[in-house]
Amino acid sequence: MFLSANEIQLGRGEPIKDTARVMGRMMHGAVIRTYGQQEVVDFARYSNIPTINALTDAEHPCQILADLFTIREQFGGYEGKTVTFVGDGACNVAASWIWAAAKLNFNLRIAAPKAFQPPPELVARARGKVTVTHDLAAAAAGADVLYTDVWVSMGMEKETEYRLAQLSGYQINAALLQKAAPGALVMHCLPAYRGKEITDDVLEAHADTIFTEAENRLHTQKAVLVWLTQ
Repeated sequence: MFLSANEIQLGRGEPIKDTARVMGRMMHGAVIRTYGQQEVVDFARYSNIPTINALTDAEHPCQILADLFTIREQFGGYEGKTVTFVGDGACNVAASWIWAAAKLNFNLRIAAPKAFQPPPELVARARGKVTVTHDLAAAAAGADVLYTDVWVSMGMEKETEYRLAQLSGYQINAALLQKAAPGALVMHCLPAYRGKEITDDVLEAHADTIFTEAENRLHTQKAVLVWLTQ
């Protein structure tokens, strides 16, 4: 079932813990896409059913599972590989990359302006092989994967002008790709804004990887559902 806020009592001000208690008695699991991370945490706590975070402002774990699967398909594994995230290093996708690097054996470099770098406490708490820098060229050098996301995420439209100005130098383009390892993957979680975080020519040259990555969202999320409901 698909339920929007307007179709359940959340839209009328019901606390999420009450909605969770009701749904927990009627369903086998829930997939939640929302802004607040705490809403997902509270739903899982009070519903007592498997709860999947499909996206919040803080994290985007399902996307990273698809990305890791794609890297494994292309390289046979991600252990020992170096992934370089370019752009808004404080976004939900970058945060989930930090947790992935902490759990698995690969190196993560985040290249972002200082105002858009992940919180130091998050990096310290994760304790993965994570390097945060404003030096884009150094971050890209020898990387096995160059990865980017949009500069203006949902709900941040009022910051568009500021974000574009601050992040304009952090683009995946042909010159940056030359600094990466031979055969490096270029990845994007989509939608892509060509000419901003990635150039049109680089996206088209790596379209097969990027749209395989998009397809893999389906396969990995089916796997998550199976794993949680067995």
